[in-house]
Amino acid sequence: MNTHLRFSLLFLSMLLITCVAHGQQRIFEVDDSYVERNFMPYELEFYLDTTNALTFYQVSSNSFSNRFQTHSSYQNKDFKRNASYWIRIPIRHNAETSKVWLLEFYDQTIDHIEAYVPQENGSYRNVLMGDSQPFPQRTLRHKNFEIILDIKSDTLMYYYFNVRSHEFADIRIAFRSVDRFIYYALNEYFLFGTFYGMILIISLYNFLVYVAIREIKNIYYIIYILSVAAYAMSYDGIGFQYLWPKHPEWNNYAVGITLYLVILWGLIFTRRFLSTRANVPILDKALQWMIGIRSVWFVIELFFLPQLLTYRNVEIIPLSLIFYTGIKVWKQGYRPARFFVIAYGILFTGFFIRTLVYFNALPFTTALHYSLHFSFVLEMLFLTFALGDRIRILKDMRDRALKRIIHQHEVNMQLKDKVNRELEQKVTERMLELNEKNQQLEETNAKLERQSLEINQINSILDLDNWKLKNSIKEVLNERLMEKNMDYSQFKTLYPDTLACYRSLENLKWTKAFHCRKCGNGKYFDGAQKFARRCTRCGYNESITAYTIFHSIKFPIEKAFYIAYLTVLGHKDYTLESLAEQLELRVNTLWGFRHKVTERIHELEKKGRRPNASRWEEVILLPEGSGKTSKKPRSEKSVTSLGEGE
Repeated sequence: MNTHLRFSLLFLSMLLITCVAHGQQRIFEVDDSYVERNFMPYELEFYLDTTNALTFYQVSSNSFSNRFQTHSSYQNKDFKRNASYWIRIPIRHNAETSKVWLLEFYDQTIDHIEAYVPQENGSYRNVLMGDSQPFPQRTLRHKNFEIILDIKSDTLMYYYFNVRSHEFADIRIAFRSVDRFIYYALNEYFLFGTFYGMILIISLYNFLVYVAIREIKNIYYIIYILSVAAYAMSYDGIGFQYLWPKHPEWNNYAVGITLYLVILWGLIFTRRFLSTRANVPILDKALQWMIGIRSVWFVIELFFLPQLLTYRNVEIIPLSLIFYTGIKVWKQGYRPARFFVIAYGILFTGFFIRTLVYFNALPFTTALHYSLHFSFVLEMLFLTFALGDRIRILKDMRDRALKRIIHQHEVNMQLKDKVNRELEQKVTERMLELNEKNQQLEETNAKLERQSLEINQINSILDLDNWKLKNSIKEVLNERLMEKNMDYSQFKTLYPDTLACYRSLENLKWTKAFHCRKCGNGKYFDGAQKFARRCTRCGYNESITAYTIFHSIKFPIEKAFYIAYLTVLGHKDYTLESLAEQLELRVNTLWGFRHKVTERIHELEKKGRRPNASRWEEVILLPEGSGKTSKKPRSEKSVTSLGEGE
């Protein structure tokens, strides 16, 4: 039996079934008095095939006819994913109709629709639809799925549809005239254009604001609303129609990816706009954790559980956190947060209404179906108001601060004028007093000049006596040095402290001129330490004790001066132990430094310059080319007096 004969017999059998079961089936008749009819899921006759094993030949057979039933208690939440819904719609054609009619599925996210359209010759034409098919293959270039009816005679026709989807699918079907469809489609696309046009305008406006004030939160807001636009385009089929019409496989990921971007940038924008780090640090940490957790969950969905990408109920958690954070910041007195709270309150309302429609708590209407789009528009408007309100508040604060500055400036000017007047008055009074004083001073100066001549004569006599006295004292001290009998208390008269010793070193090292040991430069400025000098060319810092026998000593330098003096004299009146006790030094420390001085004396003796009491400072400076310090002794020997050899 050929295919044509098989479908002819099938058509005849359907007519017989119609005659028998006419009283039980709800047959829809074509009538030009109305323009459309919506078949709700609970009004449709369908059979649920959970095995996906039935064929059209089986479900259209006489024995299968009674299995098609209406389910008055059906709700959207009862939809079975990845199961086949076989839907049968009986329509009585009217050849006298003056309109062209079509059947339309509202839900553009249905994966697979297989339509079986009856023909006049009794056969069926198979049409594949769904978002798993390339968009150019559709009969009408519309985001929904349409089947045009071929009405040529007064005949009862049965239309079969096999609907299957991996996620929830709205199986409502509309029967409408083409005129009504065109009117509806034009208005729908006009609203889409308005919706996406508003997003572009708001994005452009915020970009211009960013160019003017350079606040990164405007960029975050632009990315957020563009993510909303991408999510809406993925959800309502506009993205598939205009952006990726030849890649239906992208439909399985577009909604999940764009929804993640909406939540991610919503959280980031919330942190920046509400300044949560400063206003609510605890909630700021919660927002950061939410960003991390939502990102990890998105990666898991994308690579391991792609079937959960479109699961939207979990997004109530980050949205609730955003809403609560806005309320908390608003209560703390942050005024721009009031529009933020209103915006997300409207968004919550849109989600709530859409949920009620999903659970059939509210009737399906165009306004309710697009309630989420309307809430997105209002949310974007109020968030734009919030950004503008923040700028207005900042401007008011700036203006008030400027007024305070101007007022303070005026007060300062008044105070300055008052002070100037008082000063002028006091200056005038003071000038009168000064004139009187000047006269008195002139008289006094005349007396002082006379007395000055007398005092100068007396001072000349005193200066001569002082000079003679100082020379006498110096000669006595030098004689004491020559006599080699100056003790520590007498020595401290010449070198009483560290400052005196450093000044003596400064005179010894740089009496003629400064000479850098590294580069030979003769110019310097003050170094890092006191009395240090730093080369202006190479930056080398030379301390006051560098290249002397006192470099890197760990005890007071005035004691080191005295030890060097005694070592040059070769004084034997003091034992090492008694001198260490007198100077309050360790014996080994005293011996080590005395050894360093002795080595320096030996170096001078080799050059024929044996220092004596009057030239004992010659041992202090180290020669050119040597290191900063002389070599340490290889071993320590216990000695009993300062005059003994090595």
